[in-house]
Amino acid sequence: MPPDFWADNALQQAFATRHIGRVIRAYRHHPSHGRPLSQERVAGWLRLSQAQLSRVESGAPVQDLTRLITWARLLGMPPARLWFQLPEKTETTAPQSFPGATGHVRSNIVHAVCTAVSADERPPAEAVLTGARRYVDGPVVDVLRQQLDASKTDDGRLGPAAVLPQVLRMLGAVQRAVREAKPDVRRALLAMGADGAEFVGWLYRDLRDLRTATYWYDRAIEWAQEADDSAMQGYVLLRKSQLAYDRRDALRVLTLAEAAQRSTTRLPRKVRAEAAQQEALGLAMLGEPLRMVEQKLDDARQLLARPTSDEADMLGGTFADSTLRLRSTACYTEAGKPGEAAEILGDIIAGDSLSARDAGYFQARWSAALALIGEPDEAAILGLEAARVAQATRSRRTTIVLTEMLQTLSRWGARPHVRELREALREGRTA
Repeated sequence: MPPDFWADNALQQAFATRHIGRVIRAYRHHPSHGRPLSQERVAGWLRLSQAQLSRVESGAPVQDLTRLITWARLLGMPPARLWFQLPEKTETTAPQSFPGATGHVRSNIVHAVCTAVSADERPPAEAVLTGARRYVDGPVVDVLRQQLDASKTDDGRLGPAAVLPQVLRMLGAVQRAVREAKPDVRRALLAMGADGAEFVGWLYRDLRDLRTATYWYDRAIEWAQEADDSAMQGYVLLRKSQLAYDRRDALRVLTLAEAAQRSTTRLPRKVRAEAAQQEALGLAMLGEPLRMVEQKLDDARQLLARPTSDEADMLGGTFADSTLRLRSTACYTEAGKPGEAAEILGDIIAGDSLSARDAGYFQARWSAALALIGEPDEAAILGLEAARVAQATRSRRTTIVLTEMLQTLSRWGARPHVRELREALREGRTA
């Protein structure tokens, strides 16, 4: 950015707070952009997930000097305005040293790791992780964490099929590394492996391979237990509850969500809120009164509204009031109130705040709700748009919602828009 960009009053005030998150937020909202840059976009530049950047912007000031230096360089912040000193610039922002590596060996390791992070065709960090034990150290954990976070960001744009290979390679590298790592590094690798396994489980859910999703959720719990990460164990129980919804197993939707709530006292507030919403869904599927369903949704809202001082991790970081509203639509539909669901979905999708994949999925659910209240033409038009997104992101989950919705539209099967949607789904074409 030109020098006068950094002279903006809001940016200067943010620099004065010595809070990198406030600086990044002021950067995103700079008037020269025309409109604010999204968190997802800037997070990609900083090699973070959107959830992580949200935490950086709103949480306590980041004290880790390595991260401060990396982010300042990636955004081109002027050194004179920083409250920390930038070291002499090198050719890469990847970790510059590994214990025991010297000279030409160190250079090759750093190059291999950097290349693995940026290029899908190369195995992530294998040059380091398949080497001698001295290379399996903290910096390697950081590099693999960056790749995992980048993959989570890519998922919303590219879909599960494009992201899975690089995440599976990363998990293979973790499995090899834990055999050689020192105990403290091993625990960090296992914790990251649990996070990655949970993410892979989600990707297979989106591909509608529920059996493989179950396998990876089980691995995530196993690795979280080894890493003594009880919060992750509870989070995966919540994910298993959501998987039970895909299987239409109402009782397990409820009991697994309840188990997540009981799993640990360290479960982050937002995860507890998400589990309460999932309990509401289970109650709705079991035919319990609407007041019980809405009471659980209200419990989730109250949890989200509570102030928090220091949540130790990023679990549930993306679950917010807007997410709860989206998820509540499934509860209302299951409770026999599709009109309420359609109204909420229409408002949120019009706000254009979702990733491409999620927008397609929830547009499919909006279409299904409209079909249930007898709006066949609008349902089919929205369904065709959702089908295009499902094809682009290869989201089987979205396609299945649309296929099931066609059964609701069967009595309007002769209408042109309904026919077009049916043919598009049958032939696998959405253009």
